[in-house]
Order: sequence, then structure tokens, then C-alpha cells
Amino acid sequence: MSSSIIRQQFPLLQQMMGSYPLCYLDNAATSQKPERVIQAMDDYYRRNNANVHRGSYQLSAAATSAFEAVRLKVQQFIHAPQPQEVIFTHGTTEALNLLAYGLGKQLQPGDRILVDSTAHHANLVPWQQLAQRCGAEIIAIPLTHELRLDHQALKVLLQQPTKLVALSHVSNVLGSVNDIPTLAQEIRAAGAICVVDGAQAIGHLPVDVQLLGCDFYAFSGHKMYGPTGVGVLWGRQSRLETLEPMLTGGEMIKSVSFAHTEFGELPFRLEAGTPPIAEVIGLGAAIDFLNSLERDQVQQQEQQLLLQLQQQLAALPGITLYGAHADNSGALAFNLAGEHHQDVGILLDQQGVAIRCGHHCAMPLMQLLGLKGCCRASLGVYNNADDIERFIKAMRTTITMLTGE
Repeated sequence: MSSSIIRQQFPLLQQMMGSYPLCYLDNAATSQKPERVIQAMDDYYRRNNANVHRGSYQLSAAATSAFEAVRLKVQQFIHAPQPQEVIFTHGTTEALNLLAYGLGKQLQPGDRILVDSTAHHANLVPWQQLAQRCGAEIIAIPLTHELRLDHQALKVLLQQPTKLVALSHVSNVLGSVNDIPTLAQEIRAAGAICVVDGAQAIGHLPVDVQLLGCDFYAFSGHKMYGPTGVGVLWGRQSRLETLEPMLTGGEMIKSVSFAHTEFGELPFRLEAGTPPIAEVIGLGAAIDFLNSLERDQVQQQEQQLLLQLQQQLAALPGITLYGAHADNSGALAFNLAGEHHQDVGILLDQQGVAIRCGHHCAMPLMQLLGLKGCCRASLGVYNNADDIERFIKAMRTTITMLTGE
């Protein structure tokens, strides 16, 4: 399926930004939504809206059936062994907070938590908070000069007792890809828990949690053409069963008295309260959308576009790329010498090109790079060669406006 046919399924991409057609290159922040996702959520509210798991009437049964069908879709999409290993959350951030809270009683003062230096704040701050609560130590895994995770340094770190290692599957800033199967095997062999933030991988790469070999994998619906407000924490059942629930109340109990509460079974014990039902329905439609594509072909097209983007941007005067490698996925970080990244972003926006500028929720990485921020262009399944051409043309105009070159 060509990118132009895919593109036709996204109504937002048909609009103009002033006198320019929209060139959307901020997919690492959020992806646009295909018509089938919008329609699925609209249909739910128009025809099936009811709370799930608790009603004795037909409408609630239909909503529950549709909701739980998505859990099975997610299980199949990421090749999870059991559907109860799929925990619905409001996004990656909540998933990782749920996990960090739930592991709290398993860590002791002096325990070591290793964190990927490219980590999004969502995969760092929850571990910092956990470390403060239990007296554990946070250690950043160094990067190589090429801005890849330093595998040898990680091996050395794992020679000391380590409780948990938090990795990015794909860096949300650089687009660099970690070799999760190899790393997870080494981390688990060292006796540590392996946690992977998959927010930037789930919309680009095939994700098979059994092949990845990690203990936990978190991702958001809105990075994979689904709605905001829904995400997934997958975990090995034996691990999930040890987590203390972060939220307590409705839905997650087996029995309650004034003296005592007995929690229910997975997945419900970790899904307190009314879940984001319409958003889960939308996530199911997003999985259907992705499954309708020839994923290998689309992945090759995205990779080819990213290479074009890297090569053509690097050829422009004053441009510095950060950690741009041929095997990256989806995103490219850069700056224009002597110019503020926000100025670049604003001038591109005035030409209909949407990119992201700032620290990208990765301030420690910016500090390692000696930057206050940078620009980031990121791709989705609907981007094509015309988008790259328009972006490069707009960058040439921006460079001329800012530098006179």
C-alpha cells in the first residue's frame, strides 16, 4: 500500500496551514488518527456507551465485550502469552508510574536502578521517585561517542548487584534503537528486572514481547495512530502478580469489608476505577489499521525516508545532526548553528511544516549534549518523499532568513 493511499485515510492531513498544505513531521509527539479510529470512538458513544464489567443489561454487556476484545487484540499484536498480562492505562507515563509504585516494597536501601541516558522523563522520574522513597540509587547508563547506549559500560555496571534496568526501545529524541533482545537477556541473567519504554517503537517496529525478552513493556495508543488517554503496561504474569496496586477502589477488588479488602485477579487488580473505554475501543481500531498495512514494506519506506531526511538535512549549511545513524527509527534531532531551535520551528510552521523544538522531555540527554534544546523531525506511515522535499525547501528558506546564507 502506497503512502498516498495510507495518507487518504487521515482526514487531518488534508487541511491547509494558511496558504500551505500541512507537512506533519511531529509524529514522535503524537501521530494523526485514521478515519477508522475516529469512527470507532464515535460509534461507541453513539451506540454502545455503557460502563464495563458491572452492568447486567445488554448495552453494558456489549461495551464489555468490545472492551475485552481489544485486550485480546493487544495480546496478539505484541505476542503476549496471556491476555491478563495486558494492563490498560492512560498512557506510557501512567504505566511506568504504576510499575514504579508497584515495585516499591521490593526495593531496599542501597539497591541500584540503571537508567538509559536517552530516557524520556517518563522512564526516569518515576524511578527517581521510587529511589527517594526506598533509598535506592539511580545510575545513568553511559552513551558512546556515537550517542548509542554503551553496551560495554552496561556489562560492567551489571557486574554489581542491580535491581532494575530501565531502557528505551527507541529514543524519542535521537531515534536510536536499542538491541532489546540482547540487553534484556544480559539484564535478566544478572538478576535484574528489565523495563522497556516502547512508546517510540510501537508505531514503527514489530513488537514481540516474547522475542524481546524483557519483564515489562509500556506504550501509548496515541503514538500508534490511536487516541490519547490510553496506553498499555505489559508484564510477565509472575511479575505483575507481585505489584502493589497504585490505585485502589472500584473494579479491582474481590471483596471489601470495613476491616479488610481483598484485591481481585489480573488484569483488574491493576485497573482500578472506570477505564478509558472509548479510548480502548479506539486503540483496537488503531491495531486494526496497523494490521491492514504491509508492515515490512511500510517499515522499509519509513527507513528510506529517514535516510533521505538525514542526508539532505546534513547537506544544508550550519546544520548539526545528533546521533543520526542509518539504523535509527522514526526521528531525527538537529540544530542550526547560532540559532535558537524555537526560531527554526516557528519559521518552519509559517511554511506549513510542523516539527517539535525543545528538550523533548529528555533534559538529562540535553545536558549530556551540552544543549538547551534542539529541533526534531519525526516520521509516520503517511509521510512521503514530498514531505521531505517540502521540509528541506522550508529549511533552506529558514536558513536564509536567519543567517542570510
